[in-house]
Amino acid sequence: MTFLKSPSSIEQKSFEIIRKELGQRSWTEAETRIITRMIHTTADFTFADITEISPGAIEAAVTALRSGCHIVTDTNMAKAGVNRNMLERFGIGVSCFIDLPEVEETARSLGITRAMVAMRAASDDPRNRIFAVGNAPTALFELISLHEQQMINPAVVIGVPVGFVGATEAKEALRHTSIPYIITRGRKGGSNVAAAVVNALLHLASNGEVEPQV
Repeated sequence: MTFLKSPSSIEQKSFEIIRKELGQRSWTEAETRIITRMIHTTADFTFADITEISPGAIEAAVTALRSGCHIVTDTNMAKAGVNRNMLERFGIGVSCFIDLPEVEETARSLGITRAMVAMRAASDDPRNRIFAVGNAPTALFELISLHEQQMINPAVVIGVPVGFVGATEAKEALRHTSIPYIITRGRKGGSNVAAAVVNALLHLASNGEVEPQV
């Protein structure tokens, strides 16, 4: 049996198949690249219909990445999925605070989720400008609250938490803020999707196809 063995060839062929099956869409090339990666990581074409990108979100993310901002994820799975070579190219750090002992202790004492406390911990460093939430709706709600209190200034929030409780509502709440966002409407999402969006943004920042914000 003849089959592709090269990782880069397999990825390229996958993207070709996805683009062919997507057909003509009204997206920009940058939006197409992001959504294609989301489909690539899930094999789920419904992401083409449920993904929403606010005006200027991609440009804001690219500008932040090129300036060396840091990335925060709500899960270690999302953190692990971010392309290390791309991070090193920009000198960027990616952090997840969910397993810090002080986060766990505070969450227990306050009776709230670790994801909420983790976002509070992330707010201590102004370099944290890109937030990728793929699992915990409470993390997304907390980011909105921190922004309202002017404790964070995100370049973009990737709001793709998956689930039945709070996921849809958290994404909808994000839509009604001034924060640039990339979301999936409804219940679908996941840590792998969050990582895929981050990787797409890193590639866009690297290849020079997106003009940064001035």
